[in-house]
Amino acid sequence: MGDKELEKLLARVHDGVSTFGYGKSEVPCIMLDDERFGEIMSRIAGRPVSVFTELDILQDGEGHVFVEVELKFSEGDINEKVLINAATSLGFFELLAETAMLALTPSRPEAGGGNVFMIQLPQPLKAQEALEIIKKGLGPRREAGGPGHDAAGGPWGV
Repeated sequence: MGDKELEKLLARVHDGVSTFGYGKSEVPCIMLDDERFGEIMSRIAGRPVSVFTELDILQDGEGHVFVEVELKFSEGDINEKVLINAATSLGFFELLAETAMLALTPSRPEAGGGNVFMIQLPQPLKAQEALEIIKKGLGPRREAGGPGHDAAGGPWGV
């Protein structure tokens, strides 16, 4: 992957990734724009809804790993995509593999009136397998404290 391709991906990375206290544990959390979160909640309010969650892992063999998290809601014609830099958010994926849960919140908690949308992953093993792929893709760079901008070209792998 060239420097320009890396810069394009870095520019698309979602910066609203954190953890959310749920019961006695933490779950990975994606914070959405307040307006977008409100729109999603209004479309699914009062409806039984399921969310198909897909993790598309993009890696270049040079230690750069990005994961596009795609959320397809069964109601409301909602399809949300978020790009996460795995090197800087490895803990997010470790918690996802551990809990098989994902929280969606507005970026400002007061904007959502305290609402949190929780997603239970139906296949926890898939999140664990994804974590292993991510860790393998990060390779020794994981221990070095994250990605640099020194990638030489190479094809993307999944």
